[in-house]
Amino acid sequence: MQGRPLLLFTLCWVVGSSTASLYSGHRLGWLWAGMTVLLLASKVLLKVRWGVVVMVWTAFTLSGGYWEWHDHSNVTSLPSAVNQDITGLSQMMVDAEGLIATTVEVDGDRADMNVNLSEINSSVVSETVLIQVKLLTKEEQQEAGKWQRGDTIKLKGSLEVPAAARNYDGFDYRNYLRTKEIHWIMKVKGLQNTEVTTPTSWSMMSLFRVNDALREKMASKIDELFHEPHAGYMKGLIIGMQDDVDPETYGQFSQLGLTHILAVSGTHVAVYVACLMILLSLFRLSRETVLTIVILLVPCYVLLTGFSPSVVRSGIMSMITLYAARRGLLKDGLHIISAAALMMLIWNPYLLLNVSFQLSFIVTLGLIVYVPLTMSLLARLPRKFAGALGVTVIAQLTSFPLTIYYFNQFSLLSVVANLLLVPLISLLVMPLGMISLAIGSIWVPGGRCVAWVAEWLDNITFTVVGWMNTYPAFITIWSSPSILWICCYYILLYVLLRLGKLWVEHAQPPPMSIDDTVPLEDVLHSQQRKIESRSNKLSWKQFIVAPLLLLFIVLLYKGYQPEPLNGAGIVSFLDVGQGDSILITTPKGKNILVDGGGTVSFRKQEDSWKNRKVPFEVGEKVVVPLLKKRGIHHLDAVVLSHGDQDHIGGLQAVLDHIPVKALLFNGTLTHTVTMEKLLSTALVKDIPIYAVHNTMVMQPDEYTEMIFLSPEMTQDEQMELPIVKDQNHSSLVFILDMNGVRVLLTGDMDIANEMNILRNEANVATVLEGADIIKIAHHGSKTSTSEEWLARWKATAAVISAGFNNSYGHPKPEVVDRITEQGMGIFRTDQQGEIQMRLYHHDKVWVRNKLK
Repeated sequence: MQGRPLLLFTLCWVVGSSTASLYSGHRLGWLWAGMTVLLLASKVLLKVRWGVVVMVWTAFTLSGGYWEWHDHSNVTSLPSAVNQDITGLSQMMVDAEGLIATTVEVDGDRADMNVNLSEINSSVVSETVLIQVKLLTKEEQQEAGKWQRGDTIKLKGSLEVPAAARNYDGFDYRNYLRTKEIHWIMKVKGLQNTEVTTPTSWSMMSLFRVNDALREKMASKIDELFHEPHAGYMKGLIIGMQDDVDPETYGQFSQLGLTHILAVSGTHVAVYVACLMILLSLFRLSRETVLTIVILLVPCYVLLTGFSPSVVRSGIMSMITLYAARRGLLKDGLHIISAAALMMLIWNPYLLLNVSFQLSFIVTLGLIVYVPLTMSLLARLPRKFAGALGVTVIAQLTSFPLTIYYFNQFSLLSVVANLLLVPLISLLVMPLGMISLAIGSIWVPGGRCVAWVAEWLDNITFTVVGWMNTYPAFITIWSSPSILWICCYYILLYVLLRLGKLWVEHAQPPPMSIDDTVPLEDVLHSQQRKIESRSNKLSWKQFIVAPLLLLFIVLLYKGYQPEPLNGAGIVSFLDVGQGDSILITTPKGKNILVDGGGTVSFRKQEDSWKNRKVPFEVGEKVVVPLLKKRGIHHLDAVVLSHGDQDHIGGLQAVLDHIPVKALLFNGTLTHTVTMEKLLSTALVKDIPIYAVHNTMVMQPDEYTEMIFLSPEMTQDEQMELPIVKDQNHSSLVFILDMNGVRVLLTGDMDIANEMNILRNEANVATVLEGADIIKIAHHGSKTSTSEEWLARWKATAAVISAGFNNSYGHPKPEVVDRITEQGMGIFRTDQQGEIQMRLYHHDKVWVRNKLK
């Protein structure tokens, strides 16, 4: 770090802020004291200069203190303003007034915006609240689309605390909004509870209002110039508007690690600056004038493209670089990125937790530090290809830990995809899109001609991306690694590249310096001594390359493996709202998913205007991310208890994204689109499908057995695959016997099916053995869970999977009473979130739930 004090100060600032974000109170104080002692010891023992010690201590202290101050200031003021505690204020109807602070996002039957409240129930406040307006008619949808940032809005609605994560490793919406300094969601029903007025005077908000209007105008012009799906794609590429990108296209780009192309970042700013430089040079302006104009126009582009952390970082770095070029100063990339990071973190410390901020800075830092080390390894390749390959490989290597930490997947084709497509898109498609937009703003036919060329190149891109996505075997799934693992990865990567560079340089003979007056024999002896000297210096480093490379491979292997179970099995009752989804992990690491939840919709055809662009689907948004977070590379079996939407709707996403080895169902069909699509997907993917009935037994491993009790069908009856509309009666019911602990899983079975199981002679022995844990059927509906059923199984604990505040009133009070009368402990996903049961040998069960 010598000679780069700004870099050292910024790194210490980041470490100090990170420490304060992870720890607080006494623990943070002890860490600060330990750091102080460590710095003093380094001064005494290692003779570190006082200036370095003071700088490091100051950076740690200031950054940690600044984070703590900022975080403790980030509290809501609404309860004190209305003389209520948080519990009393939640669900309370209030009248509020404020200023719309963001663009109004109208999606289907809902309009979302952030509002800076100035008044609530006649009390003066100053707090930002997320507003969600339920739109009742299509006319209201059109009216809400006219609202703009800077409008004054009066509202009447109920306040809610944002939802916390309800599953382990799940997305914490409450914490996410807190980093935006938002603590409340206000829900408003219909425009009759709103009143909007436009501003009459100029303010700072007016600048953003004009910018929003300009962005919308550009988006409309792109729609006019390009056909779909190219229009949505070009909006993301040119102005960073990803809302209209075709979901299938976005998903394919995401699988290959190409979504950074659709998020405005350093590449976009570089293309923008290059286009401006070329354009201004045509006017024969001086170099200083050109650079000054470009510096002034960079913030305009940052604002125009949405002001995301990645583009802000790129904008700041570009402006510093251009200013240094204008003044003829030394342009040190590490100092420039340090200045950009420090400025942004002082402006908003919570940016440190932003994925876009982290990826943008870590990739840029990786390119600055690692690429020079890599180029010597690629010296034998053509120079231009070596440069492109080096940048692409390093970008993928440096983004890899954060990619698997946040998104839990990595494509082995990512390097090839980026190497082929990034140059095409950044050097041709993006400039052509900008040119088309510029020409089309003046002359539409001319803009469409350029757009046609861009669309032709887009089709090539889509074809290549689609072809690469036909090889799902290259998609690897990773659990989120620890911070220690990530740090070890970057350190080992740097050391290996550094040693690789030294090795390559050692392989090349040192340059010969020949003096006319020195005999040739002396020159050769001198050259030989140089070679021997270099060999001696590198010898010890050669010996550690292989162990370090092996250590790097072991690190990757450990990161790829799921959490060790140490002989235990796990049954996780996931919180999927009003539905069922149970993840079973056996002691030998087999993974079985029973049901996948599902989003139920009763919307009529004439209400199609209410549909969201990307509707919430529990499989896509909850189940699949949880499976990936837990490092589940494949599912050994997916079990469909029956064909109802709230049990199988989420399984379509599971089959689309997670490799599945077998599909088990109850041997009946429903003639619903969901069921038919699910079975068709299984056939296309060559997933074996098994119809299951009572008396069948499945043994995933030596410690686990699945004993099926229902449905009662002969093999001949199941071969016919009858259509059964009332699927509850035909639910798969089975005993999971794992490590000697018996769990009874019941689907949505009804009381009639309960009696059939109890009276079936084939089930007598199984029923007599009883169960330790029972999953209450049909979410606690009164159509299931009879007193006799509970008494015969003699379980000690019951689990009810139901949605929070569900409209069915599940679980029914009488069912809860019957369970309590049997002396069972009750676990409920609607109250406790995900319920995890770790089953050990000798009937030991350890239970935890997400919500305390």
